[in-house]
Amino acid sequence: MPKKIMIIDDDIDLVEAMRITLESGGYEVIDAQEGIKGFEILKNEQPDLLILDVMMGTQDEGFHLSYQIRNSEETKDIPIVMVTAVGAQTGFTFDPVKDENFLPVDEYLEKPVNPQALLDTVKRNLPIG
Repeated sequence: MPKKIMIIDDDIDLVEAMRITLESGGYEVIDAQEGIKGFEILKNEQPDLLILDVMMGTQDEGFHLSYQIRNSEETKDIPIVMVTAVGAQTGFTFDPVKDENFLPVDEYLEKPVNPQALLDTVKRNLPIG
């Protein structure tokens, strides 16, 4: 059974590009375009990994959603890969060691994402088994 990846991002073109890349890597892909709906789907579907944008309905919706995911018993263990352009727009860079308490995600990728880098990151962050 293929691993299930969920994408929460409001850029439908980017979602489709990532879907093509991930499906070519043998993954099942589900998506949502905003945080509230995405969180409900996440709880129901229990994907193996989440790809999450930051800037959606608000400039920091993805940050708030990552806290919500980590504070929910149903979703706290789902790995999160944050994929966003916030670094290019704000200068913010993510360091998983230094920023772990500030930004509770497993890895951070800057848009645009190289397809092979996306596949490598997903594979690296998927739970074993």
